[in-house]
Amino acid sequence: MRSTRTVLAAAAAAALALSLPAAASAASAPPPPQEWSTQLGAPFSIALDGTRVYVADGATGTIGQLQPDGQIAPVVEGIPGLTGLAIRGASMAWGSSVEDGSTEPPVILESGLNIRGPKGTTVYADLHAYEVANNPDAASTYGITDPNPCVVEATGGAPLSYTGLVDAHAYNVASWKGEWLVADAGANTVMRVTDSGRISTLAVLPPVPVTLTAETAGMLGLPACAAGDTYYVEPVPTGITVGSGNTIYVTTLPGFPGESASQGALWQVDASSGTVTQLVSGLSGPTSAAVKGKDVYVAELFGAGVTKVTDGAASPYAALNGALSVAVASNGTVWAATMDLTGGPGTIVSIAKGKVHVNGNIVR
Repeated sequence: MRSTRTVLAAAAAAALALSLPAAASAASAPPPPQEWSTQLGAPFSIALDGTRVYVADGATGTIGQLQPDGQIAPVVEGIPGLTGLAIRGASMAWGSSVEDGSTEPPVILESGLNIRGPKGTTVYADLHAYEVANNPDAASTYGITDPNPCVVEATGGAPLSYTGLVDAHAYNVASWKGEWLVADAGANTVMRVTDSGRISTLAVLPPVPVTLTAETAGMLGLPACAAGDTYYVEPVPTGITVGSGNTIYVTTLPGFPGESASQGALWQVDASSGTVTQLVSGLSGPTSAAVKGKDVYVAELFGAGVTKVTDGAASPYAALNGALSVAVASNGTVWAATMDLTGGPGTIVSIAKGKVHVNGNIVR
């Protein structure tokens, strides 16, 4: 899995050509979003603590707290490759990664989960080191496993498939049963991390089958006769959230050629066995998820904005271009943040039937 920024940039051109689906009917439509702030660049994650609203801005490496006047007050600054953020009581955890910017695409050299306890002490769980030692998706095979003979002939017998590479990239984070879960977009794995920094594998997401077209085959450097072959794409876990009964939900944004098409999905994870079950497919760039009761809200960066999934059925919830992250409060207020793929400012909005209160008091 390439870096988050590389993936977003690679898919942006195709994504901007996509149109939003028809809005929900007036009878079922939620209230219009209320914009709170335009002071964000890449708001990869939103975390809620009561009426306190925190946002992880990967563009500035800052965890900030939304103020009632729309300002974003910095809480933690200078975080390289900041992505996911989660809060549990007086503890906070966030993902960070260090890239080698001299390569194209950039190579991630370090990636981990930072866990700040109630007394302010931070523990670093080194996900990259764990990936090097264990490579949980080593048994997964990606690429073309059963190619058309003409493809084999045209490529001179060059390998057309590969197994899981050593690649860690902490993306989103969730609190779960007194521990932390990390959707690792590089390792294609959900990691389980204790407060002391001990890491284990909870689940490995499966390869995603994509039928090649002549165009996507060409972009992969394959002959036109590869059209119709099945290419098994890396799943790339992005969003992760925990619902009632400690039920775990994960979104995937598959790598190319799945990243520029509607190949994203929502999965449910069985924590006892590591088995994953697909609940919804056909999502366009799902990058974040949040759950309230039976409803799972998914931020689709390239598609419908925020989509609501209930009992396996997906429906448009809020049309937001560039929806990058989503969270839902205990009272049902939905928060979402957007990223402008053309380089403009990102936003944070709330969706609620009544007045929304924001607690700006900062607890460090």
